[in-house]
Amino acid sequence: MKDKNKVDTSRRELLKGLTTAAIGGAVVAGTAQVANATETTETVQKPKQTGYRETQHIRDYYESL
Repeated sequence: MKDKNKVDTSRRELLKGLTTAAIGGAVVAGTAQVANATETTETVQKPKQTGYRETQHIRDYYESL
């Protein structure tokens, strides 16, 4: 017969390992998002110029009219 007083700890170890892996993954994902957000704010400092810009070839066209 099996000894009833013996405690099987394999399930507990599995649950501890899964919990540790999940927490570690969440920390790494959060750190990566913070790092990406920091890099993107530094690179986007100059706003793109949109809209009408009068360049030399446009001035030449206006003068030809």
